[in-house]
Amino acid sequence: MILYHGSNIEIDTVVKDKKRIMMELVTSDVISAIMEENAVTMQEAMKLFYNSEAFERLYDPETGLYRESGSYVYNLYKNWQHISEYTF
Repeated sequence: MILYHGSNIEIDTVVKDKKRIMMELVTSDVISAIMEENAVTMQEAMKLFYNSEAFERLYDPETGLYRESGSYVYNLYKNWQHISEYTF
């Protein structure tokens, strides 16, 4: 068993926790940006983001998107929303 700083927590668990925290911080930034730019409530902004491709990709650790800034992910969100408006 690999330990982290002498504790009984495995390194894999710590890494997963850190990724999850980073995802949540980016999510908070994106939701704030949606609220501000679109003048919507937090609940509406959450609904918009949680149902987006950007959210799905952010929470897929394989993409590494969680390492990007909230503004970067927000711009991806806007671009994907714009593209989906023109998809038949």
